[in-house]
Amino acid sequence: MNCFAAAALLCRSFDILRFYCSIFCGSARINNESAHDTHSNSAENVMARWMAIDHGSKRIGLAVGDLSGRIASPVKVLQGGDERQAIAQILAVGGQYDVEGFVVGWPLNMDDTEGPQGQLVRAMASQLAQATPKPVLLWDERLSSFVADKALAGHLTRMKRRSRQDAIAAAAILQDFFDQGGPDSPKARRA
Repeated sequence: MNCFAAAALLCRSFDILRFYCSIFCGSARINNESAHDTHSNSAENVMARWMAIDHGSKRIGLAVGDLSGRIASPVKVLQGGDERQAIAQILAVGGQYDVEGFVVGWPLNMDDTEGPQGQLVRAMASQLAQATPKPVLLWDERLSSFVADKALAGHLTRMKRRSRQDAIAAAAILQDFFDQGGPDSPKARRA
């Protein structure tokens, strides 16, 4: 990814995430209960729903969005740690939202190489793919945490920012996935 493409991604994602930040910095909370109660159960929406995962060693951010509407929303932050437990929780939340597939943020280096964190995320995505018949795709997540930090800057205390950042970053990953064509994008890579 060159500097111009990274800047374009930041600008597009920042406007979307600033909107989410205004919602989640107010009375709304990032959790699966509030968002789950508001989504439609129509067959069209159920078939088009995807979940993004921003996997970190301490926290795992989740976002859900509808491919037909092309809007991603942060929904939950899980505690990291035990991979089996994390995968079970991811699948449970995915079941609550009737997702069609999973998009896992893949942290590549700016020179397109895969570092140690990228290898860990790819291994987790592979385990997730073995645990579900639904598609699990890797998606370049470079700068998603940076975009989330910028969107949350000045709105919350440091601790509250930290607790929401991963779900906002997952929303940035999913929004980029939708903007680039979703599962049919040449950037999507099977886990």
